[in-house]
Amino acid sequence: MAQESETIADARRFMDVCNACRYCESYCAVFPAMTMRRSFSEGDLTHLANLCHGCKGCYHACQYAPPHAFGINLPATFAEIRQDSYAQHAWPAPLGRAFERNGTVVSLLGALGVTLALVLTVALQDPAVLWSAQRGVGAFFRVIPHWLMILLGVGTFGFGVLAMVMGARNYLRATGGLGGGGGLRPAAEAAHDIATMRNLGGGGHGCNDLDEGFSTRRRWLHQALMYGFLLCFAATSTGTIYHYVFGWYSPHAFLSLPVQFGTWGGVLMMIGAAGLMQVKIVTDPGPVSRRVLGGEFAMLAMLFLIAATGLLLLVVRHTGAMGIMLALHLGLVFAFFVMMPYSKMVHGVYRGIALLRHAREKRVLKPSAGGG
Repeated sequence: MAQESETIADARRFMDVCNACRYCESYCAVFPAMTMRRSFSEGDLTHLANLCHGCKGCYHACQYAPPHAFGINLPATFAEIRQDSYAQHAWPAPLGRAFERNGTVVSLLGALGVTLALVLTVALQDPAVLWSAQRGVGAFFRVIPHWLMILLGVGTFGFGVLAMVMGARNYLRATGGLGGGGGLRPAAEAAHDIATMRNLGGGGHGCNDLDEGFSTRRRWLHQALMYGFLLCFAATSTGTIYHYVFGWYSPHAFLSLPVQFGTWGGVLMMIGAAGLMQVKIVTDPGPVSRRVLGGEFAMLAMLFLIAATGLLLLVVRHTGAMGIMLALHLGLVFAFFVMMPYSKMVHGVYRGIALLRHAREKRVLKPSAGGG
């Protein structure tokens, strides 16, 4: 039997105290889920950690937080458990362990490697093609062949999706599955919680984004990043339909659906990523785990650069700078697909599973009596 980590032992001790106190019972989904348990296995603690949205409300409200001898710090402890869960359940496992050791270096090297590969590819082009303005139907494909874009795009995205599906399977096995009652209502409740990020509202007044004061800033920034990402995915999807169904090849007109989805999605992604990085810099460091910050900053920076290079590509697409900008943008996108299953991006999958499990459990489990 594997030895229990210090982080898991701390989390179990914290939950025993919290289950006796229950002052924070209405703050978020973590505490109602906690009250349904009298003891906490490692799978239970991983489930609770992925229910936690890191709003820090419990830390600032807790009478047992540092400098109290109990030293209860759920936001930082759960953040470390979440980070550990990304590596523990990753597929293939060696890549998960590599990212856990140094998320910043791995993500930046991944971006650099794929970007350099694409830059070298376009460097092999005839300079007359590479550095001259390309206009009209198929302009992008005259710089980077269509077959190469599809090969790299489908390969990296397919790998990322497969790895995330396998990681979700491993996560479900380790945490005890979905449990609870089935039906559509739990799924609808979980979908609503994901779409609105309700748990980033704390107990209703907002979260403690920067200090003990309440704010909804981080909630709005998360929504900007999430919906911007979804708009960019919609841009790619509609562009694919245009290409293969209607025979309308890129680059498309500015008012077309792919360009509009991509433009507004890119703007929202830049706002969300930049804002969240700024919040991480100025927030109270007390309830923050420094161990997870490197990987989080790396992925936020990558998302910001993906959006920024996409918007710059729109600006310079009819100039001689289009070739290099196209290579840089696609290189970042493909690197992101590869790193996605081993970064904080996977929290969207694990947190969605945790929210669905909680919605199902509420229908069959009753809160246990408090310990105090």
